[in-house]
Formats: sequence, C-alpha cells, structure tokens
Amino acid sequence: QVQLVESGGGLVQPGGSLRLSCVASGSILGVNAMGWYRQAPGKQRELVADIITGGRTNYADSVKGRFTISMGNAKRTVYLQMNNLKPEDTAVYYCNVLVRTATMINADYWGQGTQVTVSS
Repeated sequence: QVQLVESGGGLVQPGGSLRLSCVASGSILGVNAMGWYRQAPGKQRELVADIITGGRTNYADSVKGRFTISMGNAKRTVYLQMNNLKPEDTAVYYCNVLVRTATMINADYWGQGTQVTVSS
C-alpha cells in the first residue's frame, strides 16, 4: 500500500505565496511521475502541474510563470511553490503519484487534499 501526506495549504492574501509538500511512502519500488491537481467548488478537478522522474515538467496555462513543481532528492517528495497567488487559485489541492509497485507498473494514488484559499 502507498500513503501520501500533504502539507502547506492555508489562507493567503492575493499576491502572496505558499509551498505545498507531498511525501509518498509505503511499498514503492520506483516513482514514475508526481503531480498536483486542484478542484474548486462546483468545478471539475484539473491538472495544475506534474513532473516525471527524468525532470520534465508540465503546467496548466493558468499557473505558468507563477507556480513551480519540483521533486525532492529522495524522489518521493513533490513540492509546489505557488507565487503571486490569485483568488481564482482557491481550491482543494491534491497530490497524485504514479509509482511502480511489486504488482503494478503504473499504480495511481491520491492524497487527501489540502485547502488553499486566496482572499483579502
């Protein structure tokens, strides 16, 4: 089994910054990709950013230039640095990982979500 623990959400004023962290643990043989999604009230969950183990990153157009995704040295931690936050960034942010386990090549796991609220 694989567990994801997220941290770093909270309330911030427009223009402020937050850093989200997600640590994966459990029966992981390797990490294929890690990413962050978000879901605002009344909207579908959407990709914010993801990163593959080789380092290639992908961002939603709405966050390019403001958010940066990175992996920790142990490759089981993913960070999302969010700068110049806007009210429209308000959502629950979910960590997602694709990992190799003993029984699956590309197992998909989700974190419990962390609330980010951007408001003055």
